[in-house]
Amino acid sequence: MFSQNRDQLRQFYHTVWLKMQSPQTLSALEQSVAQVLQMHPEYHAVFEKKTHLEQEYFVESGDTNPYLHMGLHLSLHEQISTDRPAGIRDVYQQLLQKVGDSHKAEHEMMEALAEALWQAQRDNQPPSETRYLEALQALLN
Repeated sequence: MFSQNRDQLRQFYHTVWLKMQSPQTLSALEQSVAQVLQMHPEYHAVFEKKTHLEQEYFVESGDTNPYLHMGLHLSLHEQISTDRPAGIRDVYQQLLQKVGDSHKAEHEMMEALAEALWQAQRDNQPPSETRYLEALQALLN
């Protein structure tokens, strides 16, 4: 699934959606994607039609890219499970206690992740784990 090819990534989400509807046995990675898909019923219509595979999403127009959104959830789940960057699992647990809802906590953390990725892309540098963790810790105040 983790590829630079946008079409392949999007197709993977659609394949998982179809397997969920069947239902078919899902691999561990597909189960992770299915969990995120289930958290977002507002995106289910996107997976009903293949025409969405080619759709462009523009932040400037107020669009939310469901593929990017779910990818950020999956990235965050991986970071928390591996505690990389070091300390992110503790930040998540503290934020979870503060807001009382895992989905809301993830969304708050995803904003910091998206910002860190955007800055890295803008600066043509790897993401700064230090700045990312600082932004996450600021959510606790």
